[in-house]
Amino acid sequence: FFVLLLYLLFITVLCDSTSNTDHEGREGCGCHDLSRKDIEIPKIENNVLADETITAGIEVDGQQQQQQQTFDSKKKNKKSSNTKLSKFIYLEGGFFTMGTDTPSLPQDGEGPARKVFLDPFYVEETEVSNEQFARFVEETNFITETEKFEWSFVFEFQLDSKTSSEIDVAVAGVEWWLPVTGAYWKLPEGPNGNNVLEDGRADHPVVQVTWNDAVAYCKWRGGRLLTEAEWEFAARGGKENLSYPWGEKLFPGKHRCNTWQGKFPHSNTEKDSYKWTSPVKEYGPQNDYGLYGMIGNVWEWVSDYWTTDFENFPQKNPQGPSLGLERTKKGGSYLCHKSYCYRYRIEARTPTTPDSSSSNVGFRCAKDVE
Repeated sequence: FFVLLLYLLFITVLCDSTSNTDHEGREGCGCHDLSRKDIEIPKIENNVLADETITAGIEVDGQQQQQQQTFDSKKKNKKSSNTKLSKFIYLEGGFFTMGTDTPSLPQDGEGPARKVFLDPFYVEETEVSNEQFARFVEETNFITETEKFEWSFVFEFQLDSKTSSEIDVAVAGVEWWLPVTGAYWKLPEGPNGNNVLEDGRADHPVVQVTWNDAVAYCKWRGGRLLTEAEWEFAARGGKENLSYPWGEKLFPGKHRCNTWQGKFPHSNTEKDSYKWTSPVKEYGPQNDYGLYGMIGNVWEWVSDYWTTDFENFPQKNPQGPSLGLERTKKGGSYLCHKSYCYRYRIEARTPTTPDSSSSNVGFRCAKDVE
């Protein structure tokens, strides 16, 4: 009886431990729960940022086309700035293993492992920076969806106390995400925050951009967003079965990426030198392809609609589902920590509605090989 009692006690503790670990790793920073349709924000009177209203929570192809026509028609009316745009790196493509058979967060659709063949493509060596996005806006007069919505999601501890105290609505369950009126790519913490082009963040990744904003920028560059398969291929750098672009250890003697250090969400020790975003070329190339920042810093939009239903048979140039309500993001961000959001791994992934924008989501572009 005594042995049986000890066995039952051991099983109970083991189950509780497994459950808690899974819950903490799965819960994350909550950015996958950010949806405009769940938040009501009063319109700004005489708003100078927006010239029209967009219906929240809906991605409409016609709307995207109309916005594209708006900035395309003005493209030649602007003189180019001197900001250097990031270069594209040619990747040969071929077969690789996508996903994993040993997922840390199986509910996210990290598996199964499957063989995928990709045609050659080009990928930007870095995430798009604030100064690069500013050049796009300058040359095209582009107005982001975030500006038209007139508000965006900001991590509470990035806000000044006055702004935070004046907001009386938050995202249920992840109350550290607050809807801030007037937050957009140039003022990602809102009107009381700093201009990223003037406070030393010009070379940090642009944030507060929706999926549609990212698509528009990439089209201006003559490209598109990466597919999820292309993103994983690029991150792996020609190697198989690694958690990180550089190997299996997150910290191989030095910091290779920008993630949360400390206890989320209240304490960031900044051991990697940054509390929030970092420059797009910080920490050096992460793999043998010469790509920067595939893991950490900010999440990256990819083109695929979200799904967790994958088969383990070989595929060629997978594009993801043809329809869906959410888009996929890859790479994790500065808000990720293993104890709370273990998603800064190559196979990790998360969904977000395409009209959402926040202070930890950016993107990079790809190009087809002609």
